[in-house]
Amino acid sequence: MKIYPIILSGGSGTRLWPLSRAVLPKQLLPLVTEHTMLQETALRLAGRPQLMQPLVVCGNEHRFLVAEQMREIGVAPLGILLEPVGRNTAPAVAAAAHYLQAIDPEAVMLVLPADHVIADVDAFHAAIEQACVPVAEGALATFGIVPTAPETGYGYIQSGAGTGAPHCYKVDRFVEKPDRETAQGFVAAGNYYWNSGMFLFRAAAYLDELRQFAPAIAEASAAAVAQGYRDLDFCRLDEAAFTACPSDSIDYAVMEHTRHAVVVPASIGWSDVGSWSALWEVQQSDENGNVARGDVYLDDVSGSLVRAESRIVAVVGVKDLVVVETADAVLVAHKDQVQRVKQIVDHLKAEGRTEHLHHTKVYRPWGCYEGIDMGDRFQVKRITVNPGGKLSLQMHHHRAEHWVVVSGTARVTCGDKVSLLTENESTYIPIGMNHRLENPGKVPLHLIEVQSGSYLGEDDIVRFEDVYQRA
Repeated sequence: MKIYPIILSGGSGTRLWPLSRAVLPKQLLPLVTEHTMLQETALRLAGRPQLMQPLVVCGNEHRFLVAEQMREIGVAPLGILLEPVGRNTAPAVAAAAHYLQAIDPEAVMLVLPADHVIADVDAFHAAIEQACVPVAEGALATFGIVPTAPETGYGYIQSGAGTGAPHCYKVDRFVEKPDRETAQGFVAAGNYYWNSGMFLFRAAAYLDELRQFAPAIAEASAAAVAQGYRDLDFCRLDEAAFTACPSDSIDYAVMEHTRHAVVVPASIGWSDVGSWSALWEVQQSDENGNVARGDVYLDDVSGSLVRAESRIVAVVGVKDLVVVETADAVLVAHKDQVQRVKQIVDHLKAEGRTEHLHHTKVYRPWGCYEGIDMGDRFQVKRITVNPGGKLSLQMHHHRAEHWVVVSGTARVTCGDKVSLLTENESTYIPIGMNHRLENPGKVPLHLIEVQSGSYLGEDDIVRFEDVYQRA
């Protein structure tokens, strides 16, 4: 049996603000280890002969980061499917199923969110092996996490009769997030499991059930794949077809209706890291119960999570707090109140602010830039261009730019002139002038950009040529 992992890397992770943001969500961040959540998901699949290379499904705006993070860990994905819009898990998995059917009509899909923690990898793979037995007979398997506490933040799965296969049971029902008293009853009953959102089934079996219970999703996702096209190393789903697809989860669209659902109980050290308190729980703490990362000073602090991204953070005489510092925002909350972080994000959206969208450091396919100062009619950025990186040939209607090379070599196109600049050399790009910045060297290019003009927004850009095929 060939199993194709499907890594779902969509979502914005608003509950982990200010670290997780729309342009750089939690699955693309190193939250628990030095690897990102996406990388950890891919790495725990490596070295298993039954598992093929993963197929990653992500949003268009994350495509270059996903590709780069896979390259960093030496994983060559089977493909990267680009969703033009988010439509929840049922359409995303349906698109992956249609894509796989063209490669292997007998393909078995292992559906995995990219942002989960699994501490016991061997137990995880043992659960996959157990699920293979009913899946080979046409079942749609989900992995139910054996609960360790009466959690109210998870949905539950109630198991029923055995299937005949070891450690596999028919699903009696899916249950929405319960109140604490109900959750305590579930844990005491012994046949309720946390809904992990991980699945194993044949692509053909999933599509058959989808056509029966959610035909609009099946039809639209099929059209999105059939009318999709290659773009560099990506597969773009057809925008019109996928946008027309109803938005729904696998549970609502298929698993709650099918007669072929089975659950495999799993004790694998699992967490969906859905809040700052959940992140505190899955990390190793010090003798006072603190989890600290970055330049942190603690004095008489207990039971807290403190994370510093850009400067020293000093915390004195408190307990059970979450303190998260980034270059442009700081969160201070009690661990019992971290579910209210989403309200902060809603407030930022309502106020038309940008701190929920991106950090001061913004990644691009050619490298990254970071805003370091801003005032009336000027802005200063630190720009890094990777070796071989090339910005688009572009112009601006409202701003001029001064570039100063800090290290590395820059090839600069300004109008009809092309020149090479090295350390401590500079150039000026007038308003309205066609220009391009490239790094022809073998080391990163670092430079300081000073913008001046009446409007400094990122949308003041006209691209004439772009090797990354951006609009």
